[in-house]
Amino acid sequence: MLDRDLAQLYGVLTKSLNRAVDRNIDRFPLDFAFRLTQEEFSNLKYQFGTSRWGGTRKLPRAFTEHGALMLASVLNSSKAIEVSVYVVRAFVRLREYISSHAELARKLGELERKVRGHDDDIQSIVTAIRQLMAPPNKRTRR
Repeated sequence: MLDRDLAQLYGVLTKSLNRAVDRNIDRFPLDFAFRLTQEEFSNLKYQFGTSRWGGTRKLPRAFTEHGALMLASVLNSSKAIEVSVYVVRAFVRLREYISSHAELARKLGELERKVRGHDDDIQSIVTAIRQLMAPPNKRTRR
């Protein structure tokens, strides 16, 4: 999640959230929070259609599930605790959604492999039937 989205959830300004992270940077290793690259940010702006007149001056921070939860301890308010519970539930649902699609993809792959094998079997059956249907060779009498 981006810093501005989490700031909105936690009910603080994005600037305040980032200052709290900067003051407690040791609580946010790279697998908890990181700054987007210019290319990633450009792609994001393109997808969301932002105005060229406003917006951020710095590249936004992105937070993983653990980073989003660590914010609750840094911001330390009743709203932060409430939001951290919400964030945990959201990430759990996201994980369930992803795993259900991964299982579906695995099952589709198995089905494709089975069908591929059936194609060869069906072709063999069709060939055998054609051979049985072919008229017998007539022998000439002497």
